[in-house]
Amino acid sequence: MINDCEQLRNITKWRTRQPKQAAKLGNVINKLLENKISPLQAKFELIIELWNQLLPEELSQHCRITGISGGQLKVLVDSPSFASQLRWYSASLLEEIKHQCPQARIKNIQCIVSHERS
Repeated sequence: MINDCEQLRNITKWRTRQPKQAAKLGNVINKLLENKISPLQAKFELIIELWNQLLPEELSQHCRITGISGGQLKVLVDSPSFASQLRWYSASLLEEIKHQCPQARIKNIQCIVSHERS
């Protein structure tokens, strides 16, 4: 049977143990930026730059890349007529994007018609 003094020592030891050091939020965010977000951002910027070079300027003014997800390049287009033009160009755009940015793994271009532009 444990006496009162020994029990008190055990409780004191338990309370004075140092917890595992918590990660600092700034370090976690920096690591996330370096390992995940920066490479994605670089890939995304390369796609946007290429997109702007390949797309005719008149059409480019009516289209905006909104994201890349599951091999799909999502493009917001401000009218059905420009969406139709974009679909006409999409095969050659896709071929060139695949050729110049294979790491992006773009499989298709999705046109989303919306009258909202930002």
